[in-house]
Amino acid sequence: MTQVTLAGQPIDVAGHFPQVGETVENLVFANSQLDNVSLADFAGKRKILNIFPSIDTGICATSVRKFNQQAADLNNTVVLCISADLPFAHARFCGAEGIENVQTLSTFRDKSLHEKLGVNITSSGLAGLTARSVIVLDENNKVLHAELVSETKSEPNYEKALAVL
Repeated sequence: MTQVTLAGQPIDVAGHFPQVGETVENLVFANSQLDNVSLADFAGKRKILNIFPSIDTGICATSVRKFNQQAADLNNTVVLCISADLPFAHARFCGAEGIENVQTLSTFRDKSLHEKLGVNITSSGLAGLTARSVIVLDENNKVLHAELVSETKSEPNYEKALAVL
């Protein structure tokens, strides 16, 4: 069990958070069309996993916007924005914001993904959601960068995540 904070108050996060050099297994999510999408669907591409509690919060929405801006210039890289939100919420947000350079994926069908990624919030009002984190994978899903953001109300370090690419 790991701890991060929410407005300075400790919250528990369960599962094994991937470390640099480890390989992330193939995981399956739901996209905004309710289709299953796996990491294997992006084979041969580098992947930025932008994981957050909910698209309907300010910091989470900001991270999607910022990665959307940066993703347009990334070579052979896909940005996957992942949360437990329903795909309908992802589609609504991206449509309203004109988000086109990232893909939103939901864990709503398989909450075990939270544990597999080491981002399962198990305490506080956010229990059942995912902790804010960024995991950068190479073409073979080897971890190049991993940040579990220590304060949930803080943004991830975009520069460090993008620098490994």
